[in-house]
Amino acid sequence: MTTISTADARKNFADLVNQVAYGNEPIVLTRRGQEIAALVSIDEFKLLQQIEDFIDIEDAKKALAEPGENLSAQEVWKQLGL
Repeated sequence: MTTISTADARKNFADLVNQVAYGNEPIVLTRRGQEIAALVSIDEFKLLQQIEDFIDIEDAKKALAEPGENLSAQEVWKQLGL
């Protein structure tokens, strides 16, 4: 995995995008030596979204299985003033 400072990334942004998009190599961006962000291919991003969705669904299933009264989304939004 490549690591690059944000200052250097600005200078080489087009090349970095191509490297990520076509080489499927993530790039970690740093600022003052600290990792702050990452550039990933759209395929990796979509996979991360699918994983997050799966975890959310599993959490929802667990919550629904808990004893007690289930509230509709509309009721929750109403209680939150949304």
